[in-house]
Amino acid sequence: MLSPGESSVARLTAHAGMQRVPTDKLELLQLRDFLAPDICESLVALIDRDRRPSTIADDNGDSAFRTSETCDLPKDDAAVIALEAALTDLSGIDPAHGEPVQGQRYAVGQEFKAHTDYFKPEGPDYHRFCSVAGQRSWTFMVYLNNVEAGGGTRFRSIRKTIAPEQGKLLCWNNRRPDGSGNSHTMHHGMKVRRGTKYIITKWYRERPWI
Repeated sequence: MLSPGESSVARLTAHAGMQRVPTDKLELLQLRDFLAPDICESLVALIDRDRRPSTIADDNGDSAFRTSETCDLPKDDAAVIALEAALTDLSGIDPAHGEPVQGQRYAVGQEFKAHTDYFKPEGPDYHRFCSVAGQRSWTFMVYLNNVEAGGGTRFRSIRKTIAPEQGKLLCWNNRRPDGSGNSHTMHHGMKVRRGTKYIITKWYRERPWI
C-alpha cells in the first residue's frame, strides 16, 4: 500500500500512453499530450505575468548555475486548478503533500545546470527545507510549448535527453527504494538555442506540505 505522498510506476503506466524510460537506474516516465493546448497557453500567460529571477536552495557560488525565471502559480486560477486535478488523478498522490505549482521561463541562452530535485542531507539548507514536510518524493514537470531549438532535459547518467513538446509530462521518483536520494535523477535543463521554453514543475513531499 502506497503512502499518501507516493505514486508508483505501476499506477502511472496504467495510464494510456505513459512510457517508462528503459533503465533500472531510476524511475523516469513521460506522457505526451497530458495537457491541452489551451491550458498550456493560459499557464504561459501566468508565467509571463509573474516571473522573477530563479534561485537555488544551496548556493554553490556559480551565478550562471540557474539563469531562468520562475514564479509561484496562483492556486485559484482556473488553469492551475485544472492542472492540479489532472496531476492528482494521474499520480494518486494526496494533494496535501504537494508544493505550490511553479512555472519557469527560459529565454535564449538560459539554463539550469545539472542538479537533483531532492535536498542533500549534507547541504546547508537541508534542515530548513525538509524538517517539516520531509524529502521530495516525486517530480512532475510539463512542457508548455514547443521550442525552436535546445531546451531539452538531459539525464546524463543514462545519456537520455527529453525534448520539449507542448503538453508533454515528464515525471520521476527522486529516491531509491531505501528512501535515500537517487543521484541518477541528476538532470540538466539545457540551454535554449532558439525561441523560449516554458514549463511547470510540481514537487511532492514525504509528509504533508500544508
